[in-house]
Amino acid sequence: MTPRAITGFGILSAAGIGRAAFYETLRAGAPIVPRAPVASFDAATYPEARVAEVPDFDPTRFLGDKGLRSLDRQTKLLVVAARLCLEDGALKKDGAFIALGPERVGLCASNAYGSLEAVVELDRVAVLEDPRYINPAKFPNTVANSASGYVSIWEELRALNVAVSDGNCGALDTVACADVYLETGRADAIVVGGAEALSEALYVAFRRLGALASETLLGEGAALFILESLESAQARGAKVNALVIGTGTSFGAPSHDGALLHASADAMERAVAEALRDAGIAAPSVDLVVSGVSQPGVFAKAELEGIRRVLGTTVAVTAPKQLFGETLGASGALGMAAALAWMDSVPVCTLIAGSAPANVGTSVVTSLGFYGNATAVVMRRG
Repeated sequence: MTPRAITGFGILSAAGIGRAAFYETLRAGAPIVPRAPVASFDAATYPEARVAEVPDFDPTRFLGDKGLRSLDRQTKLLVVAARLCLEDGALKKDGAFIALGPERVGLCASNAYGSLEAVVELDRVAVLEDPRYINPAKFPNTVANSASGYVSIWEELRALNVAVSDGNCGALDTVACADVYLETGRADAIVVGGAEALSEALYVAFRRLGALASETLLGEGAALFILESLESAQARGAKVNALVIGTGTSFGAPSHDGALLHASADAMERAVAEALRDAGIAAPSVDLVVSGVSQPGVFAKAELEGIRRVLGTTVAVTAPKQLFGETLGASGALGMAAALAWMDSVPVCTLIAGSAPANVGTSVVTSLGFYGNATAVVMRRG
């Protein structure tokens, strides 16, 4: 692929709001300690609930107090991340464009499960009360691309708007998607990444699947990056945080049709190999793998096996989800943020294999989906 410059990013996670707070948490290396009570949903009937929430999240600090009443939590997270991202990348200042302009900036954002919060809320009203009492202002939140649509409205991103729904791999897949639109001239810059918000329905679903039995927490967050050509970044004097130089994606079918969840080491192997070919580099050039491993089990084993088949058994592998939880559709973007931290010489104390060099120059960010899919992105220091 043509190298794409990352010229800014905005982030919210259990590790904090904004780049400085995120880096500080990664530097400390302490696992997230769940706060009580749970703020994102009413957990009174789930006394055992331990989740990794965005701490002290108050969208009015960033967006003001008007126009937020009908927005769900996921939309608020994504809109705040976009605002932080656009200002960090010097495309906007005080809410107004200072570079490129709204017609040349687009959005490609991921979520894994849409807004379960909105769907469940309206369903409860319809079933327990009467469909006539459903709030029409909240109905748009039930659509999977609603959050990204609101971002474009709030931030005037008119070049294009794309929502990606591909489970844990979605946020990394937005990079490949945006690369196509940049290559064809649909935009000069595209905001990429993903978001996922905690809700009662999401927590209950993962609890019933038995996915919350380990020490890894179900988390939430949003992370967005400005992606543009190196020439565009240089022309406007933007700081280049890093370069994205390759992407790869693959899918491995389960052994039988009835399988719902499937961890494919073969898909992970092919995705990493394809990303290296796309970047035009060999395995020894990789300093670090920022993995999507969140807890011991078949998915961690498959992801690590696929990585090692391509990059060897001595490559340094980090698992930053230990610090901000399993964030699903946002996880790949948070992984990219962790890779940026390593490149900025912030030691992220979550190595699970190998030894990283003092100066990380090239990273591979990986994500293994629950349904046989896998994605990898290669990043290089700016």
